[in-house]
Amino acid sequence: MSIPQISEFTIRRHANAKSFQRGEAYYEAGAVNAVIQRGHLLQADVAGTQARPYHVNLSFDSSGLTSVNCTCAYDFEGWCKHIVAAMLVCARNSENIEQRPTLEQLLNQLDHIQTQRLLQELVAEYPPLIEAIDRHVSWMTNPADKQTTISVRRSTIDPAQFRRQVRQILKDTVRYFEEGYEEDPIGEELLSVVQTAVDFSERGESENAIAILSAITSTCAENWDDVAEYGAENDEIVGELNKAWCEAILSVELTPEEKVDIQINLEAWQDEWNADFGLVMEALRQGWDYPPLLQVFQGNITERGAWEEDVPDYADDLALIRLKILERQERYQEYLYLAEAEGQTEQYLTMLGRLGRVEEAIDAAQTQMNSMEEAFALAKTLSVQGALQQALDIAQSGLNLPGNCQYELGIWTSDLALEWGNSEAALLAIKAAFQVKPSFVDYQKMTELAGENWESVKTDLLRIIRAYSGWGTESAKVDIFLHEGLIDDAIAIASELSSDHSELIHQVMDAAIPHNPGWVIANARHRAEKIMDAGKAEYYYYAVEWLKKVRNAYLESGKKADWLSYRENLIQTHARKHKLMGMFKPL
Repeated sequence: MSIPQISEFTIRRHANAKSFQRGEAYYEAGAVNAVIQRGHLLQADVAGTQARPYHVNLSFDSSGLTSVNCTCAYDFEGWCKHIVAAMLVCARNSENIEQRPTLEQLLNQLDHIQTQRLLQELVAEYPPLIEAIDRHVSWMTNPADKQTTISVRRSTIDPAQFRRQVRQILKDTVRYFEEGYEEDPIGEELLSVVQTAVDFSERGESENAIAILSAITSTCAENWDDVAEYGAENDEIVGELNKAWCEAILSVELTPEEKVDIQINLEAWQDEWNADFGLVMEALRQGWDYPPLLQVFQGNITERGAWEEDVPDYADDLALIRLKILERQERYQEYLYLAEAEGQTEQYLTMLGRLGRVEEAIDAAQTQMNSMEEAFALAKTLSVQGALQQALDIAQSGLNLPGNCQYELGIWTSDLALEWGNSEAALLAIKAAFQVKPSFVDYQKMTELAGENWESVKTDLLRIIRAYSGWGTESAKVDIFLHEGLIDDAIAIASELSSDHSELIHQVMDAAIPHNPGWVIANARHRAEKIMDAGKAEYYYYAVEWLKKVRNAYLESGKKADWLSYRENLIQTHARKHKLMGMFKPL
């Protein structure tokens, strides 16, 4: 059977310029492995960027092509590059098309027993095929079921707008890269689109969420090569898509065929995009009827939690998404069972507190609470419930646990203790916060809280800040040292600072002039001369500000002659720097 006449004009008319250009490149590179004709069907394998080739199917009749599709994730205007490459083989090298028997001809060679065996072997090799067979057998044996079985819930949003939005973000990213910007819009803007889908899931509109996520994922998979050339990585966006997909499919009752469709699409996008959608695949596989999960919901909790095999890396993500949905559905006892089974201690404890089961929460905390974050979350929950003393007890114990929120927990605990009238607990808590993030404001608060014990407390605090090497606390240290008259300590800090901290250094110099004018002169001269010697006119203002400190230190120490001598030397050295001289001579 001859194939319809396919011209390059026809191909160009059905593909956009980008797809045709890429498809022609694939054709010229020999990416089309084979084109096989079976009656009214043409099939081609086209090598892409992934290990497995993409499959192109072309159906036709006497009037021409009737359908064209590809297993890649392309979902935009016209044919994809793989279809273009296969079509170009038909247009330019039709003699290379291999003729093979049709499905009807193949099945006619088999008897009933052989046909059954064939289907059994195919299902064993491709398990999802059983769902399609089940559906079609149902239609064939009871045609009345067909209308209800194939009715698929439709979303109420237009996925095209999200495809356009994602394409524009990727285009903008290429432009940003080409124009040399350090920041690109991929992370923030793409994640914002993903959040739109999450918002739909949270409102109970998961069909819309799935439509949006399909648009985002397919568009990224098809177009990511454009940004990957500039080093863009997909780890972050794939991670967020995994969680968003997982929440969407677990928030809606999917039919078996819908699950198969999603799985097939995700597998194609994985290959096209070199992504890992393992979390979504597992959620599809398990649903809510996974036997170990059902056991947990009955309160049967074992060491394996909600898993029958080895626990994967994404187990925590899946558990948190399930908990989020259970809470939304007000299935609180199942929530507690799952949180306990999956080791989600913070969620378990806080849910007990939110349900008003305060004593249970406190008892469980004694044996299960292992981090500051868990203690902080439970303490805040208990305070909302009005159990202030219990909240304070939990918060105080949390300050002795490992974690990364010691400052926030310490300040919160201190405020709660003051509200409860316990100044001693307030002092201990704010001191714990000070240990990880020294602050002059907190130092002053402790002055008030310590009262007559201030001297011993002050000794501990000064020891803390002298030993503290964390970044970004120079200002706090200087303020504290100057407040206590510890000029040498402040000088030690200022000496190590770059001129970017000029305001802080000026503060130390002003305080140090009566105490150590020699350091002020030497340090300020060095900073000023570095600017003047470099001849950077745009920085002359800063040089003159340093020279003001030099002058003040000379004059305050009774060395006016030395200042005049140094001034004259600078004028002679930099006389040709008119902008500098215009600013300097008034000194």
